[in-house]
Amino acid sequence: MTSTRERQRAAARARLEREMTERAAKARKRRQTQAIVGAAAVLVLVVAGTVWLVTSLGGDDDKQNTAATEGYSQCVYTEVPKEGRPAQIKDVGLPPNQQDNKGSQTMTIDTNLGPITAKINRDQVPCTAGSFTHLASKGFFDNTKCHRLVTEGIKVLQCGDPSATGKGWRDTDGTGGPSYNLAEENLPTDKRPPYPEGVIAMANSGQPGSTGSQFFIVYGDSQLDPNYTVLGTIVGGMDVVKQIAAAGDDGAYAQQAGGGHPKKEVVINKLAMSDIQGG
Repeated sequence: MTSTRERQRAAARARLEREMTERAAKARKRRQTQAIVGAAAVLVLVVAGTVWLVTSLGGDDDKQNTAATEGYSQCVYTEVPKEGRPAQIKDVGLPPNQQDNKGSQTMTIDTNLGPITAKINRDQVPCTAGSFTHLASKGFFDNTKCHRLVTEGIKVLQCGDPSATGKGWRDTDGTGGPSYNLAEENLPTDKRPPYPEGVIAMANSGQPGSTGSQFFIVYGDSQLDPNYTVLGTIVGGMDVVKQIAAAGDDGAYAQQAGGGHPKKEVVINKLAMSDIQGG
């Protein structure tokens, strides 16, 4: 039989083993907790660092993007579908979509009757000015005729059709333009009259977004609806325009849009756009 003393020793050993096991378990749990807390701390630092890094870099990118677009406008030049394009369309490619919206340019229209100059403010018509700069650089307007003069009701001389060239007139004169259209800008909705003498403005088909290359010079206050982009202001050569107006028109468009071909022929030898000043 097992003595009482032996039973007591066995019980003591059992208690000691249990206590050691419990202490070991507590130690393991402590180490695990510390490891988790430590890992969590590291994770917090990594996440915080990443957020700081992304925020910092993102802020720089935003500043760079702002700097890259500051002083520029995003323009949309809508290409005329190639299929079914009339022969009067002259394709010289599309202008860049990003255009300066600061500074001014001088447009010089060198005609057979003398030069006509206009000032164009980029902040008012960045996309239209960009289009003219592109077209002028391609010689788009060179050796073309101003095809329409209106002396009654409105007083305008209209030019800018690349197909209006050569001797005499054709039924298609006045229907030409570039291979793209653009939206109207700088509409004089708050001006009375909308188109005073000395304004140079863009013609269109009457539909929004149909501005092309044709433009008209206003030589007397005109009560046109404010649907046409005001491109700029004539600063020289208005006497040339009035000389053309004084000679009258042939009435070719009298039953349609009004006016006719100028009786005093005016040919644009070259149209040029200066570099941007003060941009």
